[in-house]
Amino acid sequence: MFKKVIIAEDLDSINFGIEQVLKDLGIENFHYSKYCDDAFLKIRKAIQDNEPYDLLISDLSFKTDHREVKLASGDELVQKTRELQPDIKILTYSVEDKRFRIKSLFENASINAFVLKGRNSIEELKKAITIIASSDEKFISPEVASALQEKDNFEIDDIDIKILKYLADGKSQDDIINIFKNAEIKPNSKSAIEKRLGKLKDFFKANNSVQLISIIKDMGII
Repeated sequence: MFKKVIIAEDLDSINFGIEQVLKDLGIENFHYSKYCDDAFLKIRKAIQDNEPYDLLISDLSFKTDHREVKLASGDELVQKTRELQPDIKILTYSVEDKRFRIKSLFENASINAFVLKGRNSIEELKKAITIIASSDEKFISPEVASALQEKDNFEIDDIDIKILKYLADGKSQDDIINIFKNAEIKPNSKSAIEKRLGKLKDFFKANNSVQLISIIKDMGII
């Protein structure tokens, strides 16, 4: 079982539930941060002190307040933690149920478990912690596991991600076309870029490019 756990969660009520789960599992050494920045600093200091955490439990969404932060979301904390401490086990605990975002966490940040907050989340949290503590097996809440297995007629690829990132940086369609042509990235015709943007808007149910960027940022795609 895990010896030392860090929890990143900004709601006290949720944190108390997580702490009780840890105590029920016999885990007494745990710390709690309401900000991703603070959690990351604790993780880094624990490594420097040669007393690293062996489990990170993190929410994905954190409410903004007066404090300026570098890591605004659990997605960023998870990614930075994985880069800093590759062997740490990571469990995300969230109400997020968007397939692409969850899939991205497993593929890009190599999380070990995803537990959906809900009616059965306490028991699932216990099960997830027990499973990933003793094996390399992954755990995903059943409600979202089935969604991850579904196939869409439209799949987002690297070109789509490049287009979305350039749009988020304020580039126009013409700018993107020129960038693609100069970098010899294909497709780079006006019709091809417009077609891809149209499909992305339909896929994410966005009325315009501004709304599209807002949606994909909320989903953690870029």
